[in-house]
Amino acid sequence: MPHNPGLADRAGLRRANLALLVRMLRERGQVSRAQLAVHSGLSKATVSSLIGDLAGRGVVRPAGITAGGQGRPGELVELRPAAACGVGLDLQVDHVGATVLDLTGEVLLRRRIACDVPASGPERVLDLLAEVLTGVHDDVRARGGWVVGATAAVPGLVDTDGAVVRLASRLRWREVALRDGLAARTGLALDFFGADNDANLAATAERDAGVAAGLDDFVHLTGGHGVGAGVFSGGELVRGHLGYAGEVGHMVLDPLGTRCSCERRGCWETQVGLGALLHACATPDDPVHDPALDPDARMALVRARAEAGDRRTLDALHQIGAALGAGAAVLVNLLNPAAVVLGGYFAALSEWLVEPVRSEVTARVLAEGAGGATVVASRLGFGAPSTGGAVHALRRVLDDPAVVPIRDHVRSTENTENDTEGTVAG
Repeated sequence: MPHNPGLADRAGLRRANLALLVRMLRERGQVSRAQLAVHSGLSKATVSSLIGDLAGRGVVRPAGITAGGQGRPGELVELRPAAACGVGLDLQVDHVGATVLDLTGEVLLRRRIACDVPASGPERVLDLLAEVLTGVHDDVRARGGWVVGATAAVPGLVDTDGAVVRLASRLRWREVALRDGLAARTGLALDFFGADNDANLAATAERDAGVAAGLDDFVHLTGGHGVGAGVFSGGELVRGHLGYAGEVGHMVLDPLGTRCSCERRGCWETQVGLGALLHACATPDDPVHDPALDPDARMALVRARAEAGDRRTLDALHQIGAALGAGAAVLVNLLNPAAVVLGGYFAALSEWLVEPVRSEVTARVLAEGAGGATVVASRLGFGAPSTGGAVHALRRVLDDPAVVPIRDHVRSTENTENDTEGTVAG
């Protein structure tokens, strides 16, 4: 059959316009078809055809009638909750887990299993991840939803093209093929899976629906056993030449300091990582060191002691805040971001860490007023990396809603003969 560039162009145009409407509905909630036409620049007939297509895929649904105004009332439409979902897989030193996010931005499910990941080894951990993924996948299907894909958040160097963990020193992983391993264990297609550095995905979640929403230039610092930075510049995620940018936890700030998991001395994360905090605030036999405790439970213990005025805990937080601010100032001098977002345990203890970091940044940054950089705490908690993984997985639908299967009981409008879409608007 000869290639017909006219048909190909038209199909591409239709996909782009479907994506435009889905993104508008995601941002605005309930909207009438007339409003969609006005804000998109598309004709009412085109919008009607596109909404019919999305309804046939179960992506949108009626949402009542507009009230007031001139002329006939308009029918509101909205994204259907759980119609299309992305899964973010969480892989950390002490647990594995998953977050399920739908197109509306609603977190439908979170799962977390305590696990000593370095001691368990890659094969056992992949078994656990596959088990968690299968469980949430079945749960979404039971709700009548569809899962578009899953992206794993990993604290280390990740080949995003092949979803291979090149090096995750704290996990003791090297050259682990996540995509291949999870596909083999679940029976799902290879292209269902992706992977990225956890700090990159945390920053992605922050820009999508966090305190950095709308910011083009910011740094997100993920505070866990390791420390990573997700950097946005000019509205784009900074990846570097091979995709390994953001390993700020391994900036050497004290060459004679503590040995790091990477075998070097004096890395920043030896001063401000979760291990440094716990070592400073509690003896080795203290319950806060219990590996069975999830991160939120550990932070609840530390917070309770700080609120009670425990001197050792407050001294530890002061020490962490000063060291965190010193490293953050290096990044602000280098990148001149609009904001430094403190995530992970830094956010969980923000009452004791944000102000010391602000003070250090103000004192150490060359530009007046810290170059306009603010220091803020994330509201997304320890779930930010897996939430970002779910956002990443959902982009497949946000970029091309036609990947969502057509529901059997609704006739598709994909081939409507009288549809003249014109050009992509917006």
